[in-house]
Amino acid sequence: MEKEAILELLNESPMRVAELHSIFSEMNVVNIADIFKDENKETDLRIFRLLPKSIASEVFSYIDPDEQQMLIEALSDNEVRDIMSKLFVDDAVDLIEEMPADVVKRVLQNTQNEKRKIINQMLKYPEDSAGSIMTTEYVDLSEDATVNEAFDEIRKNGINKETIYTCYVIRRDRLLVGVVSAKTLMLSKQGDRIGDIMDAAVVSAHTTDDQELVTQQFKKYGLLAMPVVDTENRLVGIITVDDVVQIIEEENTEDFEKMSALKPSEEPYLKTGVFTQVRNRIVWLLFLMLSATITGGIIASFEDALAVLPVLIAFIPMLMDTGGNAGSQSSTLIIRGMALGEVGFKDIAVVLWREVRIGFLCGIILGFINFIRIYLTNGRNSLLAVTVTLSLMLTLMIAKSLGCFLPMVAKKLKVDPAIMAAPLITTIVDGASLWIYFVIAKMMFKL
Repeated sequence: MEKEAILELLNESPMRVAELHSIFSEMNVVNIADIFKDENKETDLRIFRLLPKSIASEVFSYIDPDEQQMLIEALSDNEVRDIMSKLFVDDAVDLIEEMPADVVKRVLQNTQNEKRKIINQMLKYPEDSAGSIMTTEYVDLSEDATVNEAFDEIRKNGINKETIYTCYVIRRDRLLVGVVSAKTLMLSKQGDRIGDIMDAAVVSAHTTDDQELVTQQFKKYGLLAMPVVDTENRLVGIITVDDVVQIIEEENTEDFEKMSALKPSEEPYLKTGVFTQVRNRIVWLLFLMLSATITGGIIASFEDALAVLPVLIAFIPMLMDTGGNAGSQSSTLIIRGMALGEVGFKDIAVVLWREVRIGFLCGIILGFINFIRIYLTNGRNSLLAVTVTLSLMLTLMIAKSLGCFLPMVAKKLKVDPAIMAAPLITTIVDGASLWIYFVIAKMMFKL
């Protein structure tokens, strides 16, 4: 049902409580969460209190942080306690990380002691690590249990777990020894021993692994969930695919912002203040502006040549723009290739040679077109046409080389390669293309 129709039912007098309750019972929880967007505090509270208790906490986990804060401040302690008792641990951690201190205090006060200890432990893991995004709600089985006993365990505790599609086999010391899928359990005999039917080749993450590495493993092995272990290979939690999808979105957004010379922001665009936006942009703008003085210095150093042959000025924008665009193409492809694990530092020689050849071939094609254009539009001046053509070819080869080389070196030095993207490479290529252009011009025209 459309949001507008639900709001109309909500505002009718008398309010059609039974009908709304029935509608919410049949709706997808994500669609219900969308109703809360851009509504006032009173409306949010009325809608939330109409939700069936069985889905209220799940809906709450999908609501935007601003609306979550509004609800927590408006709900009673008993209502907050009920939400926190049913909220998965990883969702509770996400909630606490987004809330101001006074709201966090109230949330923790209304959280069961055992869950609060787990939340506090997860908050101690490094930011963006596997430990910080895992959940402790999973099904673990003994390797000595039978399939029938495993099903009894799943029926007893599975309702409160993040997933039951994959169960984790552990020993008494919580040492992870294998995994077993729901499919395997259903296709096995009731008396089969779990240790005999489990898969011992477990793909796991350590609590301190970077979340980007985790996403790569999910993609590589096609996982729906991954166990997280400590330094002694003891099972401490799991990461599910819905968390990985969110991480991929956050990582891609961060890379796009860095590639556009922006300091990454954790808030959505419309919820980020003007002064915060200025702070996120001004540092890179200042750096790029100052670095552009190098380009001005190169032009100034060849002032005599320009005075003798001022027509050279007309081709500067074309050379700089083409070089910058060529460098951006290479850097974008290489950065994306490294993010997907398709390219590594060990491939630098192969990649560099490939990009040099690409730059050379692109240079021949663009240079040929430019030669004809310049020759016909500048009084059939073949010397000028050759000068610009050679400069363009060398510029493209250098731009393509830098576009692949700098991001790969940055990755090797443990610097985010997205920093070596379009704005910075364009600035470097601009200076290089101008220097090449004027050196060739001086040689050709004997200036």
